[in-house]
This record gives sequence, structure tokens and C-alpha cells, in this order.
Amino acid sequence: MALALTTIGFDADDTLWQNEQFFAMTQDRFADLLADHADKPDLMARLMQAERRNLSHYGFGIKGFTLSMIETAIEITQGKVPATVIGEILDAGRDMLSHPVELLPGVQDTLAALRPDHKLLLITKGDLLDQMRKVEQSGLREHFDAIEIVSHKTPAEYTEIFRRHGTGADQGLMAGNSMSSDVLPMLEAGGWGVLIPHGLTWALEHAKAPQDHPRFAEIPDLAHLPALVAQCKSAG
Repeated sequence: MALALTTIGFDADDTLWQNEQFFAMTQDRFADLLADHADKPDLMARLMQAERRNLSHYGFGIKGFTLSMIETAIEITQGKVPATVIGEILDAGRDMLSHPVELLPGVQDTLAALRPDHKLLLITKGDLLDQMRKVEQSGLREHFDAIEIVSHKTPAEYTEIFRRHGTGADQGLMAGNSMSSDVLPMLEAGGWGVLIPHGLTWALEHAKAPQDHPRFAEIPDLAHLPALVAQCKSAG
């Protein structure tokens, strides 16, 4: 007998709306500010090192990214970065926190198609205030039965969320652009994990795809999800 698929979780950033493009634009701006001290590839490598170090302190999101840029600027200039440059970095962070929400293609239609027969959850990580701002500005709030903003996406987190809001992770599906955050931990929790690639996915979200896992799938965009959900239901 096929196991019911009752609950579908969606990542937010770069799954429902654009996000990483704003980080890429800010990195270009950051590189211009520090052009006299480092070439862009070296600067980006140093910034990535700082972000990796700081994840456990600042978590995911724009505020942590901004602090990592400041830390990198101090390091790359050996403590001689001008206050005006620090001010420019802070301005860049504030600009990111106020950027408009731009939905990705097919989002509204996909949610509307799945809503009648499934519980829909929005499961995202990052800064609470910024993520809630984007949820409200997106106009998608009414589509979701629950919204969860978490520090990390782990098998235990998915197990608890799908237990609390659905009928268990084994009857749930998580769709998102991150193999490491959206797919692999959901598969480990016993659910379906669906990768929807985004060309600008953050390097720290990359991971190898599982081999021959019966509950893993990759689709080119969100519009293909309703058909895949139907296949999952029939396959169990």
C-alpha cells in the first residue's frame, strides 16, 4: 500500500523568491570597496572563510553576512580599513534588508494546486525579522498552514516540524534549492526530499546528491512539483 503524502514543506529563499542574487550584488560592491587591497577572487575566498567561521556565532542571514564582510575588511587591510568603508558595508547590509521580494516563476500556481489536498509548510532558516518581512511582502502567507523559521535544518528539526504540523516526516515532502539543508536531512528523517536547483545557490549549501534513493527527486522548477507529488503518492 502506498504511504500517504499529507504534508509538503517549502524552503523560502531561492525556492519561492529570489535571494542569493542580492548577496552576489553586494559581494560585487564589497569587492569594489576593497579593490586597492585584494583582487576579487582572494577577497571572496577570505569572505567565505569568515562566513564559515561565523555561522555558529551569527547563524544564517544578512546580518551575519554583513559582520563577516566587516571582519574580512579588517583582516585584509591589517586593521587599517577606513571608517568610511565600514560605513559603506553597513549601508550595503541595510540595503539588502530592504530589498523587494521577487517571486520565482510558478510559485503562486504551484501552491494553489497543492493547497486543497495537502498541508503546506514554509520552513526556512535565517534572521527572524528579515524572514518574516519577506513572508509578509511575498503575499504568500495565506497559502501556508504554518511557518517555521529555524536556526538549522536537521533531521531532528524536520521530524519535529512534520510531527507537529502534519502526520509525520514519513508522510511529508520537503522541496528546496539546497541539497545540504532541504534534501539530505529530510531524507534522513524518512520523508521525500526534492531538489529544485537555483543557479546562485550559496556554496555552503552544496552537497553530493544521494545515489538511487527512492525518495529523492530533482525537478527543474517549482511548476513541476504537483506532477511529482502525484508520482510520490502512487509510489509510496
